[in-house]
Amino acid sequence: MAQADFPDPVKALIGELKRLPGVGPRSAERIAIWLLQSPKADVPALAAALSHAKASIVACPVCGFFAIHGSCQLCADPKRDDLTLCVVEQATDVLPLERSGAFRGRYHCLGGKLSPLDRVSPEDLRIPALLQRIDAATTEIEVILALGADVEGEVTANYLAGLLRGRNCRISRIAQGLPAGGGLEHADGLTLQRAIEGRRDCSGGL
Repeated sequence: MAQADFPDPVKALIGELKRLPGVGPRSAERIAIWLLQSPKADVPALAAALSHAKASIVACPVCGFFAIHGSCQLCADPKRDDLTLCVVEQATDVLPLERSGAFRGRYHCLGGKLSPLDRVSPEDLRIPALLQRIDAATTEIEVILALGADVEGEVTANYLAGLLRGRNCRISRIAQGLPAGGGLEHADGLTLQRAIEGRRDCSGGL
């Protein structure tokens, strides 16, 4: 006797949902069934929003944050401090810092972190754009390395510090108020505020 299973369109939907980060097989099934059966689910609106976001959102050519056309809202803000540049791993790391209210300068998103196991090398990151921004500064700026406290984050911070030493900048690292092995996305606003305020100068070494 054949075993009952979802129809092929449902299985295809579940398969696509399982590809999302943090979504396992059971969660994918629950989401799929909710989308198909719940009166609160507006599938056309969801599909339209997803298509619109995919088509319109790009990386800011200056800092790498989310943008619609040209520079992002952060780079276009004239009130931000041009003398401090906060370097983060991903564009999503900007949001917890912004929500904490602890930093009002500029950002630079690397697009990842050095990881030989994942085959991420310096050529895969937005490091040349970072060096260009620093070299183009008319006065000395402070570069804050706000990278994760895991092994890859430390390796990336040390690599950048070596590249930046001797350039037109002071180098600092956010205080280790972050949990060891964790990234910015897991930290609360108070922890981030203390980490920014307690940053240390590491121009002579990390």
